[in-house]
Amino acid sequence: MLILFILSTIMAALACGVLRRMGRANARRYGLDMPQRFHAGHVPRLGGAAMILGCSVGWAWGLVGDESEALLAPATVAAWWLAMVIAAGSGLAEDITHRVSARWRLLLTLLAGVVPTAMLGLHIGPLDLAWLQPLWTAAPWLGIVLAVIAVAGLPNAFNLIDGYNGLAGTVALICCLAIAWVAFQVGDREIMGLMLVTAGATLGFLLWNYPRGLIFAGDGGAYLWGAVIAVGSVLLVQRHASVSPWFPALLLIYPVWETLFSIYRKLARGQSPGAPDALHFHQLIYRRIVRPLPHADVARRMLVRNNRTTPYLWALALMAAVPAVFFWRDTHTLMAFCALFIVSYVVAYLGIVRFKVPRWLRA
Repeated sequence: MLILFILSTIMAALACGVLRRMGRANARRYGLDMPQRFHAGHVPRLGGAAMILGCSVGWAWGLVGDESEALLAPATVAAWWLAMVIAAGSGLAEDITHRVSARWRLLLTLLAGVVPTAMLGLHIGPLDLAWLQPLWTAAPWLGIVLAVIAVAGLPNAFNLIDGYNGLAGTVALICCLAIAWVAFQVGDREIMGLMLVTAGATLGFLLWNYPRGLIFAGDGGAYLWGAVIAVGSVLLVQRHASVSPWFPALLLIYPVWETLFSIYRKLARGQSPGAPDALHFHQLIYRRIVRPLPHADVARRMLVRNNRTTPYLWALALMAAVPAVFFWRDTHTLMAFCALFIVSYVVAYLGIVRFKVPRWLRA
């Protein structure tokens, strides 16, 4: 298993180095007036292409296996790879051309959800809630629809939190390792191998992305993380009854709740849910908590402030990931932590908006 992780890390890191040089001209096409822009200069948004290569090579090696047996099954790898390529490919096309509309990307992410659902028979159960069981029995197609929505929706959730160096990448790395760990606990070497490859490709990208910000994941990278992690989460719970369906719910609650809260916030203000703005949680931390450092070089000043923002969000993600890993069997405890996270998020968000931030957080 370790060879898969190392191989995908090396391949993604090497590809990032090459794409950083080749993508300089393309980087200049990213608008200077974008509300999501918190960096100076022109940085290529091609990290998704490097991670596609890292995952493809790692999974292909897993098909060959070691001297005794293959680590991965061809059917599973094919479904996972198609979901990754369709979702990440749509984002990568936008990163390169800047002409792929949000509607087309949404349709392609829906296709990325349909393909693995059909190939692997994915479905989501009634979430260990007895009062939902009659509904699932009467309408079993609900589980299939929810699986498609999960695989199609999570890429957009990761894209939403992809705002600063090392933020979405580290959250994805934490999620991949957590799923791999639980897969190891239940003896599922296949899911463990698939997630370790994704974790390795993500690490190879992060070596260039944080803290120097030399290459960005772009939509392609965010969509890759969302699609792969969503398929892994659904498949893990589906295969192993001992894994609570609230394990991935808590593990992924930061990007998911950020997305749901943003949709509510924009609708309440009369805006389209798809309209970009600069009021996401990570952007508020950048503007109102992280103090700018006095530095003559504007690019250096923005880079340092960007990097100092990310650890706040790492802590937020770990607030969910740590209890998820410890209590992956216990539905009620996981549900309680989900509720605690949502309450903590809303209280913190309102506090920052109203400038009620403790001094020690702004130090």
